Amino acid sequence: MHDVTAPDVDAVNDMIGELFPGSNNSCVELGRTIAVARREVSEAELRPGAFISGPSQFGLADAALWYLVFGATGRIEPMALTSELSIRFLRPAQGSVLWARATLDVAGRRNVVGTVRVWCDDREDRPTATAQGTYVLPH
Repeated sequence: MHDVTAPDVDAVNDMIGELFPGSNNSCVELGRTIAVARREVSEAELRPGAFISGPSQFGLADAALWYLVFGATGRIEPMALTSELSIRFLRPAQGSVLWARATLDVAGRRNVVGTVRVWCDDREDRPTATAQGTYVLPH
């Protein structure tokens, strides 16, 4: 997978709009070894104290890893599935925009492994969570 070109971000977002119209996540950057996802946080995702819920952060981390699969393989693969994903929450998340950056650890013929960093607004230097996961590719 060394000579792979990542799909266009607009093509990824078009696919999301078509196949997952209820998703609040979008792809904002995509390369062979990196993917950045964005989510505007709704009131429904806030816990008391205006903290962004853990499931919202987990969902965005999963989305960023899914987008990373597209970059690592060079194709939009909607049927790539989460094989495992673990997350560690580092500090309370407060803000209006949630971000996640997935970086490639390993890409093989059957799966893609990556690490994800989650943060709020423009505070990438203050991550709210970190995750690592594996996506399995369809046959």
